[in-house]
Amino acid sequence: MSFRVVLVDDHQVLRDAIKEILLRHEEFQVVGEAGTGPEAIQVCRQTDPDLVVMDIGLPGMNGIEATGELARHAPRGRVLILSMYDDEGSVMAAVRAGARGFVLKQACASELVDAMRTVARGGTFFGARVSDRLLSGVQVGKVRTPARGGHEALSPREQQVLRLTVEGKSNKEVATLLNLEVHTVRSYRKTMMAKLGASNVAELIQVASASGLIERLKGDGTTRSETSGA
Repeated sequence: MSFRVVLVDDHQVLRDAIKEILLRHEEFQVVGEAGTGPEAIQVCRQTDPDLVVMDIGLPGMNGIEATGELARHAPRGRVLILSMYDDEGSVMAAVRAGARGFVLKQACASELVDAMRTVARGGTFFGARVSDRLLSGVQVGKVRTPARGGHEALSPREQQVLRLTVEGKSNKEVATLLNLEVHTVRSYRKTMMAKLGASNVAELIQVASASGLIERLKGDGTTRSETSGA
């Protein structure tokens, strides 16, 4: 049985490394590649893959948003998330978006291939560490802020956007202050809501406040003048 695969990552080196691994496994056929979320949607609509290996940290539309869009535009393509991080927020957000598996980029080649094969066949695959995060999120009913550092579920840029959101800044104002595009700010807010289990901006602020996240951000030295990327 052969599986048609699309690889989505903004680093060509990583896509090439995965293709090199798959050369040793004839059941996989790479039919397309993409470096951004919109490109992934277009490629999947054109190629109708069985499996999409999706990076979370894509520029603009991130991998979680792209996964949700693929559920509408290319529903046959099952998504396996490939990520540098296994924080509870990212894992739960990926599952909510429709991902069927979640593997760390640090995983060995054999684990990646096992995950791809399982998800392509219609199953689910979560590594041991990822499964712990997923179970924890399910047990508490919503995504909690990880204990270590208090806010590692959010990237540095997301932390900046959250602080300005709490201050009542509009998308346009946040974009101006952080030198971003307005659509990028919207993307950050959507991702934060997914990570923290909020359905709208008001709930995002409520969850962040109730968890103590806002106070921790105020005390960690993050300021509006910072412009480092996520």
